[in-house]
Amino acid sequence: MNPLRGVRVVEWATEIAGPYCTKMFADLGAEVIKIEAAEGDPLRHRTFGDRGGTGALFKFLNAGKRSVVGTALSEVEDLIVSADVFVDSLGPGALDREALLRRAPHLVVVALSAYGLTGPYRGRPATEFTIQAESGTLALRGRPDQPPIQAGGRVFEWVMASYAAVGALGALRRTQLGGPGEIIDCSLLEACHLSASGFADLYHELAGRPPLNGPARQVEIPSIEPTADGWVGFNTNTRQQFESFLAMIGRLDLLEDDPAWALATTRWERREQWNQIVREWTTGRSTDEIVALASDLRIPVSPVNNGQTVLYHPQFAARGVWGTSADGNFTHPLAPYRIDGRRPAPTDVAPSLGEMTKVPAHNRIARVAHRSPGLPLEGIRILDATAWWAGPSSTHILAALGAEVIHLESTQRPDGARMVAAAFAHQPQWWERSGMYLATNTNKRGLTLDLSSPAGRELLFKLVEQSDILVENFSPRVFDNFAITWEAVSERNPRIVMVRMPAFGLDGPWRNNVGFAQTMEQMTGMAWVTGHEYDQPRIPRGPCDPLAGMHSAFAMLTGLRQRDETGRGCLIEVSMVESALNAAAEQVVEFTAHGNLISRLGNRSRDAAPQGVYRCAGTERWLAISVATDEQWRLLKSALGEPDWANDPSLDTHEGRVRAHDVLDKHLEEWAGRHDSSAAAELLVGYGVPAADLADARVGSMHPQLAARGFFESLDHLVAGPHHVPAIPFKYRSVDKWYRTAAPTLGQHNADILGDLLGLDEPSLATLAETGVIGNKPGGLD
Repeated sequence: MNPLRGVRVVEWATEIAGPYCTKMFADLGAEVIKIEAAEGDPLRHRTFGDRGGTGALFKFLNAGKRSVVGTALSEVEDLIVSADVFVDSLGPGALDREALLRRAPHLVVVALSAYGLTGPYRGRPATEFTIQAESGTLALRGRPDQPPIQAGGRVFEWVMASYAAVGALGALRRTQLGGPGEIIDCSLLEACHLSASGFADLYHELAGRPPLNGPARQVEIPSIEPTADGWVGFNTNTRQQFESFLAMIGRLDLLEDDPAWALATTRWERREQWNQIVREWTTGRSTDEIVALASDLRIPVSPVNNGQTVLYHPQFAARGVWGTSADGNFTHPLAPYRIDGRRPAPTDVAPSLGEMTKVPAHNRIARVAHRSPGLPLEGIRILDATAWWAGPSSTHILAALGAEVIHLESTQRPDGARMVAAAFAHQPQWWERSGMYLATNTNKRGLTLDLSSPAGRELLFKLVEQSDILVENFSPRVFDNFAITWEAVSERNPRIVMVRMPAFGLDGPWRNNVGFAQTMEQMTGMAWVTGHEYDQPRIPRGPCDPLAGMHSAFAMLTGLRQRDETGRGCLIEVSMVESALNAAAEQVVEFTAHGNLISRLGNRSRDAAPQGVYRCAGTERWLAISVATDEQWRLLKSALGEPDWANDPSLDTHEGRVRAHDVLDKHLEEWAGRHDSSAAAELLVGYGVPAADLADARVGSMHPQLAARGFFESLDHLVAGPHHVPAIPFKYRSVDKWYRTAAPTLGQHNADILGDLLGLDEPSLATLAETGVIGNKPGGLD
């Protein structure tokens, strides 16, 4: 389980994003050397209370790495240029990365920052919280009659880390094929917007940009509901799941009396009536009873776990997802991959500060002289049999990196992401107007095959013979029932990498359960740390799909690397829920290390005080403030004119401000209420205080920073017409634009793919169309 053996990664980064990015390399055998300042990564000292020692989260993120102390580039430059990959979070102006690349033309430089290395906001002070506000995604979360709410757990730092790891491993592949090194500019703002906006800007554009009336935020109904002994989480993304939910609670009569109950807008408008109906049923039953009933009806469901209860979930126990730290002090999730049935596991402790006093020489893996692709995955063909968002997001990034991706659907079962375009049902070919589908399938080609037919399966296997990767994300029984197994696939092409992305894994008691991102957020504890303290747990709404997608893409790149070395393909399993579990690891790590049960704090944080969103003058105008250091507190006082209430010496420490948070909030609310939110944010930022005017994701493409960086790229779709699609949240120095073609229409490239690759003639294609093996319109719509 060391497919990245021989790769050296040097990390000059702190906190979560950089260390988790390099942890993904370390988990699969890379050598990772961590550069730290004399006082060490701040996470070393981040513990609950006054326990002292090294923080458990630091130990989890840095297991198996080595540590050297360095404060100036001159002290560590030789180490950096010895690496294959260099990851830093030092900020836009801290390093001359171009100079590093000139000295080491092979080097892959990954720069992680809040806003990116370019653009008008590049040097702004920020925390993950203010980035959530700036991205427009915080404004989407919560009840309209309550203040908007952050996603807990600093989850978007984990998201950015996973994107950065994919970008780095892709660039490393190109370098080792003879191509140049790279500078990868990763933006937390872009990662946050992409993973939690729900493509709100694109949907708003497709709708003609109507006036924005009322708050953007909403909650799903049904979602997290009280039970007799806790909380249970549902989601009903399809009409069938909603009808099954009504059948479970014995209220199918609601739809018979009024079909409008099937609409989420109706349920929200009648939420008091709806909640009374649902909660009378759920509070009379235990969580386990409800989970069993819903699972039998194939309704996405989960208990709402926390850092303690998640340890005992039967699926996690059966799957062996838990490991024990090398020092024996805590439990943590293992990496969410199995490669040929084996799961990687860390074998060493986190390093003590500066323990590595002599850096060994490193012989970089030999480059292939005769190949120098323009993009890392040029010449790679991927059969993409995935649907919705998690699977398509993994192939989406690989398509951007140059792979030829054939997106496989059937007319009998189109990609579910197409079918969430009900708002456009009055327009021709409405299934081609889904923002989610358009955004996650750019650069791909579209093919339909009915895999329930022998002819369709045989065509798939013929394509397998000419492909490098086959990936699918259905529940395990689907491909098993089609006899599209690893054994059958590898027999037709021993060099292929097959990737399976089931929601809960290929085995265990939940193997055939249905799950979406909401389910993962409920099951892993993400929802437990999201929500107002006076309210219930809420889902973060979004990040679990790209988290699963990026872990899968990273695993695919690893599989290709291993295939290139050995000549043999492999079977890779990436569980969606286990990818999310890694990003929620802090809850389990802290509970098992110290007995601390992390819970939701509203818009507050363990890492910043004061922190919150404060209502400003006008309607639905909010100001986000996050004071992460004592120096930022001093700057905030200056920005506010040194008010008397802020001059208490006890407030000069983080601990003192945490104790006085209620009082601080009252004063900040009073101050904000007299100011315009935009002017207030600019004032505070000018003083060096992390702050943001709460943005609206529905107009995200108009944000000055996103616009300046060209984050939204323009495409022209055969049906939807011109539209703007968010790109991936990093830039390559060598790439101007990521998108070459718009998402395909259903079956758009049937003739090209089956004709050019498989040699089928027009009469054969006509026969396939007549028998329903291929087509270009969803079935059952006549």
